[in-house]
Amino acid sequence: MSADPVVMEHFPSLMTREEADAVADRIRKNIDRDGYGFWAIEVPGITPFAGFTGISRPSWMPVVEVGWRLARPYWGQGLAIEAARAAVAYGFDQLGLNEIVAFVRPANVRSQRVMDRLGMVRDPGADFDHPMMSAPAMRPHWLYRLQRPA
Repeated sequence: MSADPVVMEHFPSLMTREEADAVADRIRKNIDRDGYGFWAIEVPGITPFAGFTGISRPSWMPVVEVGWRLARPYWGQGLAIEAARAAVAYGFDQLGLNEIVAFVRPANVRSQRVMDRLGMVRDPGADFDHPMMSAPAMRPHWLYRLQRPA
């Protein structure tokens, strides 16, 4: 998934297997640290790994984000929105969060559609340059917010 140039179009670079394994290790450490993080998406009877989703606390920003990434064969099937809804529900219902954010490159329309379907609202005043993106063209990001339902 992380070696697919179409999947990784909006991310810093394609990843080798070793780099993807290092990301998985970082995700596990974040789960150990926070008690939550990104989870593998399994499609029973089809694949043990279609991608990942979940909520996470970035080390460089004082928020909890919802995120997802799917392997291309699983795009357009509603998996991202279904998984992201479950992650958001976990954050609000189990963790008692008051807000969950997501951030996206302006060109990543697919993810913006998921954010819209989640009920997230863009906060233009909070748009930022992503500190983990080295290429200047990759830095601009829009921030979306979702408040805990009343």
